[in-house]
Amino acid sequence: MSATLSAVSGGGVEAVYARLARKRRAVLLAGLAALAVSLVFDVATGPAMLPVPAVARSVLGLAQDRTIDAIVWSIRLPIAFVALAVGAALGLSGGIMQTILNNPLASSYTLGVSAGAGFGAALVIVLGVAMPLPEPWAIPAMAFLFACLACAGVYAIGSLRGSSPEMLVLGGIALLFLFQALLALLQFVASPEALQQIVFWLFGSLQKASWSKLWIIVAVLAVALPLLLADAWRLTALKLGDERAKGLGVDVPRLRMRAFAVISALTGVAVAFVGTIGFVGLVAPHLARMLVGEDQRGLLPASGVFGALLLSLASIASKTVMPGAIVPIGIVTSLIGVPFFVWLVLRSRRAFW
Repeated sequence: MSATLSAVSGGGVEAVYARLARKRRAVLLAGLAALAVSLVFDVATGPAMLPVPAVARSVLGLAQDRTIDAIVWSIRLPIAFVALAVGAALGLSGGIMQTILNNPLASSYTLGVSAGAGFGAALVIVLGVAMPLPEPWAIPAMAFLFACLACAGVYAIGSLRGSSPEMLVLGGIALLFLFQALLALLQFVASPEALQQIVFWLFGSLQKASWSKLWIIVAVLAVALPLLLADAWRLTALKLGDERAKGLGVDVPRLRMRAFAVISALTGVAVAFVGTIGFVGLVAPHLARMLVGEDQRGLLPASGVFGALLLSLASIASKTVMPGAIVPIGIVTSLIGVPFFVWLVLRSRRAFW
């Protein structure tokens, strides 16, 4: 009798697991299909609208008009692909940060990593900090460096009290205000020309995207995602709490250190090339979590897919909100993200009380 119950119970668990796995695959496939559609519309929209069928043929290498082919491949396709890659990097980094800090409001934007990148870029713009790189690459390099330093600073401050999630969050908030203050100081002493460049960079823009920058972001994603998936079960165990994760054999401090290294690389390379773009890393993981659950094997890829989709849709909106003009994409993502952030705060407060 007990053997029969055990078999039924085992079969039930296997059936539930198989159903969840199918749901994860269906969500990811639907997200990828939406990405393909969004990509085509992103390439088609702009100051000069292009026919969607012609754009689709050009993307597939079946172009019949050389002019459209040149516009698509030289100008618009790099921008559209960079939007996907940057969105994936931000969504993935936000998903990891929310997991390791066990905080639904955590992201590289809200915890100071993006602010650090903005300060690094402003240093080059205002002070002309010497870099052993050509001029176009100096700002991205310094932004990447300070994003990594900010991430290391968050971990170092949190480690002073045992790297608990609460201390890491407080460390991130402290660095956020520090870098914002330093950035305000640079803006105060900047020339009008430098100030205009800083403000434009902080708004976020995809207009300087190129194929070479795209390959760098893709290379970082290609290295980061397998590393994260290798730690997927450890990250899932971490959602149970530090003590339970340690009981399951997870080296929690070392896991957080690896995760922060990946976060710094993903955020740094994303912000370095397109400027500060907020709330994608906050919103995308929550959308993924609502659809695929907490299992990191599904949550991490889904966070990347939804981050890419959100930024691609924001890119389309930035070119259609004001006909004949392109609104900085950081403004669009903030307009989307702020209401969602307020909803999360209210939801978290209700859950707490």
